[in-house]
Formats: sequence, C-alpha cells, structure tokens
Amino acid sequence: MKSRWLSMTAAAVFMVAAAGQASADENIDLAKKSGCLACHGIDKKVVGPGWTDISAKYKGDAGARASLIEKVAKGGKGNWTEVTGGVPMPPYSPRVSDENIAKLVDFILTL
Repeated sequence: MKSRWLSMTAAAVFMVAAAGQASADENIDLAKKSGCLACHGIDKKVVGPGWTDISAKYKGDAGARASLIEKVAKGGKGNWTEVTGGVPMPPYSPRVSDENIAKLVDFILTL
C-alpha cells in the first residue's frame, strides 16, 4: 500500500511539473511572438536586462506587477540605465494585448 501511495505521489508531482513546463514554454512562445526576446534574454542581458535580473530586483515589491505592466505597455527608460546605456523600452501596447502583457509580466516575476 505504501509503495502504491508513493507511486501516485510521484505521478502527481510529475504531472504538476509537466504542466508548469508547458506553461513556461507557452510563455516563452508568447514572448518570441511579441518581440520581447529581441531585447531581453531569460537569464542574460541582451539590450535590456535579463528577466531573472528583473524578477530579482522586484522580488517582494507589492507594486512591481502593476508598475511593470505599465512599463511594458507604455514604454519608458531610467530604471535600468546602467544595463541599457540609456536605450529606452519601447511601448508594446496595443501591439501586444493587455492580457498578454500581464501574462508575460507574471511569468517574469516567477523566475
């Protein structure tokens, strides 16, 4: 009985991990289609900061999600000048829907 329970638990963990991977893959595909990866790497700077650096910078910041959604939608500069050399973030709204911008920001903040 104990080994059966362990097998079921292992299967459940695998299914959750696979679902998380599918979600990550979907978010990466959305980022590619939206043009994000032209300037950002997941874990490295391209023109703009890497997404893991963004996630680390805003970890624990309750207002980060709303601020980043606005930054992606409207564009801007000044938060990462030491990384970008002053290159601004271009606006992505309305070319990328508000729903997809929120999905991407949520994904970035989980890295």
